[in-house]
Amino acid sequence: MSIPAVVLAAGQSQRLGQPKALVPIGGKALIVRAWNELRTAGCEPIVVVVNDTLASEVQCLLPEARLVINPHPENGRTGTLQHGLEALMANRDALPEQLVMAPVDRPGWRAEIVRRLLDEAGCVVPSSGGRNGHPVVLDKDALQKVSNAAPDASLRELLVFEPVDVDAPWLDLNIDTAEDLVRLERHASALKAYFQQGEGI
Repeated sequence: MSIPAVVLAAGQSQRLGQPKALVPIGGKALIVRAWNELRTAGCEPIVVVVNDTLASEVQCLLPEARLVINPHPENGRTGTLQHGLEALMANRDALPEQLVMAPVDRPGWRAEIVRRLLDEAGCVVPSSGGRNGHPVVLDKDALQKVSNAAPDASLRELLVFEPVDVDAPWLDLNIDTAEDLVRLERHASALKAYFQQGEGI
């Protein structure tokens, strides 16, 4: 059975000064890489939640994507996830048993990480070297909590995730500041090799 996924890409990227979703990594924009990895992992449908200023560019990059606009990205990840979940529920009678949530600014994962998480029950997060990362998997109970929460509620305070050990040396990769872009550039060759190893799975 296919598991749905939501890509969170509605942030205004104020600290970075440019849209995070369009930052290239391994030769592809972050939004394209997240979409491709989720499809490789077997996720379907995939909803991409963006802000209104980013929608046209993302649609050009991902013409097949189901885009949803979050008119209030300042509310944070919970509000963005709620918009994605509402889009998924438009054609469903019940909440899905599992859902993959992938923030676009945390790209240090490949499709096999998603598959590993989906083998587990409950709310799970990948963990490597003692540090947790993304994407995460939410179960039905967690999705109900998200649906009932205030849009600006903290996901960190709302949900509890169990760590799942994975082999992911770039799991801590975060695209948030200019310094993070410098790190991307410094490790460009290694990152490209890492992502290419997962292609064709």
